Amino acid sequence: MLRPERMSRVSVTGSKTVLTDVIEAVHDLDILHITEYDGSFEAFDPGNPIEGADDASDKLVTVRALQSTLGVTPEDAGPTRLVTDEALEDELEEIRQEVNELDDRRDALGSDLRDAAEEIERMEFFVELGIDLDLLSGYDSLSVAVGNGDPDAVRETLEAAEAFDEADVFVEGSALAAYAYPADDEAIEDALVGADFAAVDVPEGEGDPTSYLEELRHRRQQLESRLSTVENELEELKLDVAGFLLAAEEKLSIEVQKREAPLTFATTRNAFVAEGWIPTEEFDRFESALRDAVGEHVDVDELERADYDEEGHPTNREQVGGGDGPTADEEGEQAVATDGGSLAFGNDSPPIVQDNPTFAQPFEAFVTAVGVPNYDELDPTVVLLLTFPAFFGLMIGDFGYGLLYLAIGAVIYRRNEPGGLRSMGGIAIWAGLFTMLFGFLYGEVFGTHQITSLFWEGALGMGGPPVHKGLQPAYSQYALFWLVVSLLVGFVHLTMGYAIGFVDDLTHGLREATFENGSWLAMMFGIWAAIFSKAAAGMKPDFIFELFASPGMTNPATGEAIAEGAVVLELGFNGLPTEVGLAGMAVFAIGFVMLAIADPVEIVEFLDVLVNVLSYARLAAVLLAKAGLAFVVNALVFGWYITGTGEHEVWHFGITHMPEVGEMAHGHEVTAVEMGGLLHSGIAGLVGGFAILVIGHVVVLVLGVTSAGLQAVRLEYVEFFGKFYEGNGKPYHPFGHEREYTAEE
Repeated sequence: MLRPERMSRVSVTGSKTVLTDVIEAVHDLDILHITEYDGSFEAFDPGNPIEGADDASDKLVTVRALQSTLGVTPEDAGPTRLVTDEALEDELEEIRQEVNELDDRRDALGSDLRDAAEEIERMEFFVELGIDLDLLSGYDSLSVAVGNGDPDAVRETLEAAEAFDEADVFVEGSALAAYAYPADDEAIEDALVGADFAAVDVPEGEGDPTSYLEELRHRRQQLESRLSTVENELEELKLDVAGFLLAAEEKLSIEVQKREAPLTFATTRNAFVAEGWIPTEEFDRFESALRDAVGEHVDVDELERADYDEEGHPTNREQVGGGDGPTADEEGEQAVATDGGSLAFGNDSPPIVQDNPTFAQPFEAFVTAVGVPNYDELDPTVVLLLTFPAFFGLMIGDFGYGLLYLAIGAVIYRRNEPGGLRSMGGIAIWAGLFTMLFGFLYGEVFGTHQITSLFWEGALGMGGPPVHKGLQPAYSQYALFWLVVSLLVGFVHLTMGYAIGFVDDLTHGLREATFENGSWLAMMFGIWAAIFSKAAAGMKPDFIFELFASPGMTNPATGEAIAEGAVVLELGFNGLPTEVGLAGMAVFAIGFVMLAIADPVEIVEFLDVLVNVLSYARLAAVLLAKAGLAFVVNALVFGWYITGTGEHEVWHFGITHMPEVGEMAHGHEVTAVEMGGLLHSGIAGLVGGFAILVIGHVVVLVLGVTSAGLQAVRLEYVEFFGKFYEGNGKPYHPFGHEREYTAEE
């Protein structure tokens, strides 16, 4: 579960007479991750594609081009079908010709439409100008310029030009026509270069431009109708041939994959050697399938079962069989392995098959977003399952929001095939469940305290929920409580990260693991033991010693007795002994020295053990920020009132009615009504309040993803993964194809 699936390196050796049958059998198994031959052995060369590979590749390019032209998607597939070679020759060519003809017509009509649109835009200018077209050109004694610009600037420019005796400008809207005497077209163009003027070419024609505009618009309608007809024909054709094209693409992809497979093999004139990785538990099935396919004409060897480090060096290698490279006999009828020692095709590490339980697999998407685990690394997927939803739920902590996250996640999960989107749905389900759990403990649903009233106070008779968020004055100590809890969560989370790094580094030896990761653990344990100790208590905030104490204990920071209201969780803790703090600083110093010995360059980052833990304070910050947003939305809609005074103030929403000052509510006297709320201000307020309620909570729901979600991801990626995770593994891509559109031949 924390390690990738165990892999075995296998070799398949045989005569070229059975090459095609071997490729078919291996492809059908879909479990061999082929290692490409690197040309390192004398007398063996990379193989050549099987005859027909180029033809299949050309057809595959054609099919994909047709799919692109028609806009074919997987949803257009229909039932699976059998695609014959004859269909690939005849039917595919017919489809290609028909699609190309329609596509050419579509392109031509589209080009004509764009030209028509440009002509219409130009003619609209002349309609706005309101001058007959024949009056805008063809003069022997006048120069004319038509366009958009500043009339005053154009007039001044032409009057100042030495080439003209007189000039005038006619303006209508944004269009203008400038006339200058005597005629000199080149001079008028040169003169207007420096003016605020953009020329428009005068179209050929006579009389009112309105009639020309109507003709152009009519032509555009005709072109649009023709284009719509062609597009409808393409859509009908797509519905007819989409299933065939998808099936043809799959068949050709499989064919190309098989025919080009020998490119990765080592071959002689009459023999071949293929090598790759399979899950160890699949070896017997792999060998049996090849024996069934070609009998004794092939030799299947399990070369080794091995763990590898990130540089590809074998560690804890278990030799099973195989050799230090293939050798070809004089006739070249077979290739054999020799001494059972070295790897044959280079020194590559095994591909990775993550081995996690089904309920944790959605979180593999989070891990592989950074990179596939190395073969010698622990896979942190299960750890993410345990921590990410908990971080998210702690920050949002609302039963209503959690229920919506759960529902959204379930819809995404059910409507998508295995892959990234489905994984996101699974993650949303887990995040929703934890959000509901914390919301239940906080007693909140959509920011209101209905669970508190109905369950914790009503059904159980408790004074309130087990925990509070700390937004209200009466429970303000909880804000500091969650701050400290966030730091403790960070301490535990980072300890897990360093511990995983320690286990990973054991492949390099106990000393390296101890100095690389043990040094950071020592510094982190040391500095935080000192912080939570009574050493130098006067320099530390009071709440460190109060939140987990028992009332009456002495606060070492002030020397005063700890009041009952300052304690949130009675654990009898008012600070670690001074001696523990001093010992912690000594441990920190030892860790610092160990780090200097292991990697002096990292000394500059020694304060990470402090800063990284403090980074987890964002859990408490987002918790309070999100609670504040939900409170504002509910306060606007329902209004809110106060029972109690001072540090005993408790805020309530007027969900059913708004009591007056002096009335009893929730067993206490109402001391203030802070806001009446839209709900209690008439029909208009009720309608507006409902809109604000829905929109406001949708905004809070979305911000929950962008704030709590992103902050939780950051803690996982930056703080946690940075302590141990490399993620340079090679994904497992077995030679095979899972059929979706074609039936087995």
